Amino acid sequence: MTAAPDACAELDSLRNELVHTIDCWVTSRLPPSHGAARVHTETLGAVIDRLAQLTAHAYAALAHASGRELTDVWESLAELAVGYEDLASEVCTGRRRLPGGH
Repeated sequence: MTAAPDACAELDSLRNELVHTIDCWVTSRLPPSHGAARVHTETLGAVIDRLAQLTAHAYAALAHASGRELTDVWESLAELAVGYEDLASEVCTGRRRLPGGH
């Protein structure tokens, strides 16, 4: 079952708004980063958005996939979750900066 184009556009708009809200909230609370801190390629809101998407895919795969496809989607989710934890730690300690100004 595929969602209607209007529903997809509305969902994308809501997701973009949530990503922006997360990014503003995070930026307002971050400590200053070190001058030599490397810039990450995505904002924290974008990473959280990808985590949410992969989580939805992983749970859908439980109902519809098997074997390698099921393993692949859950491994992707686990890898992204570890990457998110690493990024959050590096940002909080000032070793990594997020794009867009902080």
